[in-house]
Amino acid sequence: MEQEFKLLIDGQAVAGASSFDVVNPATGRAFASCPKADITQLNQAVAAARAAFRSWSATSFEDRANMVECLAAALEERAAEFASLLTTEQGKPLDQAIGEVIGCTYVLRAFCSMEPQTKVLRNEAGNQVIEHRTPLGVVAAITPWNFPLVLLMNKMGPALVTGNTMVVKPAPTTPLTTLLFGEICQAVLPAGVVNIICDQNDLGAELTAHPDIAKIAFTGSTATGKKVMASAAAMVKRVTLELGGNDAAIVLDDVDPKVAARKIYDGAMTNAGQICVAIKRAYVPSSIYDDFCEEIARIASEAIVDDGAKQGTTVGPVQNKMQFDKVCALIEDAKQRGRIIAGGAPLDREGFFIPPTIVRDLPEDAPLVREEQFGPVLPVLKYDDVDDVVARANDSEFGLGGTIWGKDVSRATDIAKRIDTGTVWVNQHLAIDPTIPFRGSKQSGFGGELGEAGLEEYTQAHIINAVALA
Repeated sequence: MEQEFKLLIDGQAVAGASSFDVVNPATGRAFASCPKADITQLNQAVAAARAAFRSWSATSFEDRANMVECLAAALEERAAEFASLLTTEQGKPLDQAIGEVIGCTYVLRAFCSMEPQTKVLRNEAGNQVIEHRTPLGVVAAITPWNFPLVLLMNKMGPALVTGNTMVVKPAPTTPLTTLLFGEICQAVLPAGVVNIICDQNDLGAELTAHPDIAKIAFTGSTATGKKVMASAAAMVKRVTLELGGNDAAIVLDDVDPKVAARKIYDGAMTNAGQICVAIKRAYVPSSIYDDFCEEIARIASEAIVDDGAKQGTTVGPVQNKMQFDKVCALIEDAKQRGRIIAGGAPLDREGFFIPPTIVRDLPEDAPLVREEQFGPVLPVLKYDDVDDVVARANDSEFGLGGTIWGKDVSRATDIAKRIDTGTVWVNQHLAIDPTIPFRGSKQSGFGGELGEAGLEEYTQAHIINAVALA
């Protein structure tokens, strides 16, 4: 019998006002039904979160952290169940789905140990100045389809331990693992602390503009992020935006091209390239360009592209038809401007499968270079001068992440300091750590997630400036 999914509103699992199909990207066919909320249920969810805020914010940090730890433990116990559902709705290979689920537990537990501390800014001559932090209120968490669980935990962990309550709205193409997590929330948390509603991208504006929402935490496209920011402006709501990227990898001339090719391939093709900080374009010195291209094409050609539920699959499908069509269009354009050396066409089968595609000799103004492809296709570009390649890497509206690859770590680090992105890794990629802040520059984001800086995004800082009464 098909599993039944419910919304979570005020501690109760409830049916939606209607429903919609959820598609398995490996088949292109619906496999489950998702409850769809209407505006009445949205308002009920916000009201429940607002009502729960008073008692939840008054609960001690230790008690809140203990409940968040219970969320992590319950998720860990059901990791196989969550991973299987995640692969079915999102498409990623099962081992990567397991990695995402376990990563969620690391994130939640990391925030359990991050209690906001009162800071003494001055304590002299009878004058004491302190800064303490309080929760904001109801947080609207809007999550994307590429990592539907862990990107929710990046928001839920800091929001809950600091005393906020939440209304969660997952992406309509991957809502089911979030609803399944709602079962855990219902069992562990007081009613109304976390509420989960689903839509088909028709309630977002209502949620972000709602007068009882104090903060919006959004991960998704830059275009939608601009709409979220505009919606928040009327009431000056707090906003965290983690948006698109066009992350450049710069290979230096002291690197073995075969070593770099493997690492850059992995950084570009994990989760079928559907990662905001995936390597989106690679810059390689002319002296090793041909060798690098030959090796990365060989690696790409050996990928096993199939249903993520099948053992041995290394690259699953693109998550949805709209993104599949976009990536296919970028590849077709690249065929006219450069040379395809691996992949180059979708698989002739059901589902949204595109094999890892490598394109060389593209001009800098090609759409595949300028835009965020968010799929399993990588342009490899040639350069001769470090100053030139830094300028080319920075010539983008995006500024999320990037990587520098070089044997001389000091030299590579100096170059990394010149890259205008929120994060630059040296000789590694996707080194996401819940204790290290992650933020974007330019049109890749506003505010930050993770680390103590991310925790503080969910609080209001208060300055108390006291002297003795004369």
